[in-house]
Amino acid sequence: MQQFIEPKTLARIKDLPLVAKTVAEGFLHGIQPSMQRGVGIEFSQYRGYEVGDELNRIDWKLFARSDRYFVREAERESEIDIWFLLDVSRSMLQSSQSEENSTQNFALWSKLEYAKHLIASLGYLANKQGDRFAFHSLSDQVHTTAGESFLPPGNGERHWQKLLIALAKTQQGNFFPNIKLLQSQIERLQKPSIIIVISDFNQKHNEIIDFLGKLNTSMSEVVALELNCDDEVQFNYSGAIRFKDLESSQEILVSASSAKKEYLSHYQDYQNNLDSKFVEKNINASRFNIDQPLDRILFEYLRQRNRVAKR
Repeated sequence: MQQFIEPKTLARIKDLPLVAKTVAEGFLHGIQPSMQRGVGIEFSQYRGYEVGDELNRIDWKLFARSDRYFVREAERESEIDIWFLLDVSRSMLQSSQSEENSTQNFALWSKLEYAKHLIASLGYLANKQGDRFAFHSLSDQVHTTAGESFLPPGNGERHWQKLLIALAKTQQGNFFPNIKLLQSQIERLQKPSIIIVISDFNQKHNEIIDFLGKLNTSMSEVVALELNCDDEVQFNYSGAIRFKDLESSQEILVSASSAKKEYLSHYQDYQNNLDSKFVEKNINASRFNIDQPLDRILFEYLRQRNRVAKR
């Protein structure tokens, strides 16, 4: 596998296609070649060659007869789609401001930026496997210009490029939407799917967990990827600290030394409760720390997922 990429390096380049390909190909380099080609896949139709299509998908015999380039499209016997659902509430704008970074006048990417690169990387892997994938941002501003990004299921290199465009256009909203606003999204997902929800799971009334519960049917698998960072996990602050709630704009001034113990206790209680909810609703959950190299944490996650799938 390629050398693990440091968070600083990823944050400096922040080029979505470059990072996604680097991370995903690093993972592909670390596993055995896929045996999926030709297994459980049936020929569907021909279509004209488009820029970005892989050359090995061109039917050269047909080219010799027609003098035109055609690509063989295939469809799986299984019609399971992979959905990427992204929480774009304001709390996802949190980024780590560790002492090391502040002294270098350098800030790591936010949870939202990290999530976009994570989805782009997973989309790249799905494309390489021939899977159909789709994307939807989750915002309370679904009826505004900036509030909603949506990409229907599809596959192929061109569809992955469309995913990158959708991610680049995605902006933050204010809050995670309530169930009523999400009803149309829930209806879209009422078919066999793998539904991957990326969020920090900061919620007021279990609205995110309730939404996941609505998606978790006998036909689909729901995967929760929770994003956190060193600042909130370790609370490495000193002196007087002013905290601001990104969603309510409420501010509070505290003494870091006196608040740390109580904060860490409440944080752990919240995580334990969250884990219990995931188990209760049969949701596969993992945590991604945005201060850790994306390729390393993704590699470990997918390796563990593959190990479980083979049991």
